[in-house]
Amino acid sequence: MQPIHSIQVLRALAAFMVAVHHVQPDAAILAAQAGLPFARNDVLPWMAGVDIFFVVSGFIMVHASQDLFGAPGAALVFLKRRLARIVPLYWAMTSLFLLVGLAVPAALNSGAPSATQIIASYLFWPVVSAQGLVQPVYSLGWTLNYEMLFYVLFAAGLLLPARSTLPMVALVLAVLVGAEGLQGPLALPFGFWGQPIVLEFAAGMGIAVLRRKGFRLHGAWRIAAAAAGAAVLFAAAHGQETGGAWNVVLWRGGAAVLLVAAAACGRDRAAPPAFPIRALAAVGDASYALYLVHPFVIRGLREAASRAGVLLPGLYIVFALGGAVLAAMLLHRSFEKPATRLLRRWLGN
Repeated sequence: MQPIHSIQVLRALAAFMVAVHHVQPDAAILAAQAGLPFARNDVLPWMAGVDIFFVVSGFIMVHASQDLFGAPGAALVFLKRRLARIVPLYWAMTSLFLLVGLAVPAALNSGAPSATQIIASYLFWPVVSAQGLVQPVYSLGWTLNYEMLFYVLFAAGLLLPARSTLPMVALVLAVLVGAEGLQGPLALPFGFWGQPIVLEFAAGMGIAVLRRKGFRLHGAWRIAAAAAGAAVLFAAAHGQETGGAWNVVLWRGGAAVLLVAAAACGRDRAAPPAFPIRALAAVGDASYALYLVHPFVIRGLREAASRAGVLLPGLYIVFALGGAVLAAMLLHRSFEKPATRLLRRWLGN
């Protein structure tokens, strides 16, 4: 199935938002070393990139799996595809993180993980870290623990008749969230799985269903949806998203739904997109790599800048974000794609 370039562009922007969030504390450290002022730029809630990823994930899972609904063996085929896509790079980055922690413990922001946390990290299972947080060894993997939940539920749904797959997945997510809200806090892993953010996945599935049924946003309506999403993000960054997990999800998740709907439900075009869109879409192809590799680039360049005495925070941010994108593109082409192909071949898919 042909990729939707606007969705790929949105994935690139979402990963870049998360990188912007993470680069600013390191820039502040360099500024403090140089005795320079530094103020965070939070014109947008940068971690809303995760919410965009979750809505996109729900959309892509349905959009890219249309050939599997009602097909024999669909659940196993789907799981093989998703494991081949997510496991190699994440395991590689987790292993790299552990190696860095062994070699240079001071370079990490976290304490030494237990054997249980390490094993659980590789298995995408939610556990409490040494810092008392529910996150894996490589902390960015908390989002992938949710993704694995989505994959398992979706695969289970594919065992049912085609018309029942998506309602079942949405119902289970709603039950998890409802149980956590009414009876919580639940014991792990259910307390983690029952957070309202999982409903963003169901919202993405809904957008895919609308697209499949022929829903399209044309011209001004599409622009209006995208502008409304951006406006909601701006409002969320200026105090409107405070007040707990539900309020955060309503603002960030609502914005993500508008942005994904605008990206996914545009008019289908046979002509290739213009160069800027193609370039951003290429970054979107590498968005998973960008999400996972950017902390290594950010921290590595901060250490290099500190040792070299180049302590200008603005210049550091430009080079760190640019370096993260470049590293992601290289990692995507040299490791992620070959490893995914190899694992799919090994899994017989």
